[in-house]
Amino acid sequence: MAMEHSGGGDPNRTLALLWRDRDAEPPVPARGRKPRFTIDEVVAAAVKLADAEGMAAASMHRVAKELGVGTMTLYTYVPSKEELIDLMLDVVLRERAFPGPGEPRPGDWRDQVRLYADRTRAMYRRHPWVQEVSMIRPSLGPGMMAGNEYLLSTMANLGLSPRDLAAAANAVAGLIESAAGVEAGRARLERLTGETEDTWWQRRSSFWERYFDVTEHPTIVQVWNDGGYDATDQSSCAFSFGLERILDGIASIVD
Repeated sequence: MAMEHSGGGDPNRTLALLWRDRDAEPPVPARGRKPRFTIDEVVAAAVKLADAEGMAAASMHRVAKELGVGTMTLYTYVPSKEELIDLMLDVVLRERAFPGPGEPRPGDWRDQVRLYADRTRAMYRRHPWVQEVSMIRPSLGPGMMAGNEYLLSTMANLGLSPRDLAAAANAVAGLIESAAGVEAGRARLERLTGETEDTWWQRRSSFWERYFDVTEHPTIVQVWNDGGYDATDQSSCAFSFGLERILDGIASIVD
């Protein structure tokens, strides 16, 4: 599976498309023809394909076919696949719909961080293909910026230094996005193979009988016997544990 990357298109073209709502004149196809579609409709078609079949399905050719136009016509709306990727990411990031400045928020700062976590993980579950796109070089669209603003603002009044505040937000976001990506990867693998996680483990039951040596792995055996692996969803337990410990650490600095 090839990894796609955000932020790879021409910056001026990409930013104009991402922030098109702020332009007085929306982009129109070449030669001044009346647009048959909006940019939002083009992006929605690409997201629909990626949701169903993965990121590879959202090629310019497939998106054009989905819309019932020629590939060259699609290029008059979105100049390249690189810009399309950034537009797709932004529209699903905006689905998280975080409270903006001055809008009501839940509970205390920890509840607000948990809201960020819940909505980000839900977004990955709805759109597993996001896990196939590296965001090391961000798209800088409204969806990404709104998420960054919200997460920073949840801890902005705790008394952290600016450097610690930025580091804390980055640490929290890194954990959440990593866990969400793993969850999305599992969902994608189940869809591609038709095999559930439980079935995969069941087919390898012989490992425990023929290859696992209890004398070489006494701690694993002890944790197993003590119920450490009894949780139905180990990934969610690990995520919750990690997030709460990071928040505990931030709270200890503040206190």
